[in-house]
Amino acid sequence: MLRLSAVAAFSLLCSVAANAQDAAAGKTVFNQCRACHQVGEGAKNGVGPVLNGIAGRKAGSVAGYNYSDANKNSGKTWDDATFLAYIKDPKAFMPGNKMAFAGVKDEKKAADLLAYLKTFGEDGKTK
Repeated sequence: MLRLSAVAAFSLLCSVAANAQDAAAGKTVFNQCRACHQVGEGAKNGVGPVLNGIAGRKAGSVAGYNYSDANKNSGKTWDDATFLAYIKDPKAFMPGNKMAFAGVKDEKKAADLLAYLKTFGEDGKTK
């Protein structure tokens, strides 16, 4: 009985690990974003705003970036659910925003991307 419980626990643990967010994989997903966004120390606004410290940040609030009215006035804060809904289909989630990107449709890749972005604090240093 104890052996069966250990096997069941191990199987559950493996299942959870397989579904966990993977920041290393998210770094690869971020390659799709690099043309417009930067992260890390010394990151600068470009076509899109710097994504350092995005978790918990108010939408449309990076200093020096010229946001669309849709983004500035959205009232959104970038938490996990908001980011994942936005990155799946930016135009549908926030009509009128300037992001010309079709989105990351694969939920695992989107979650990995978020995990990667969350490794950067507001100052661009890794946590």
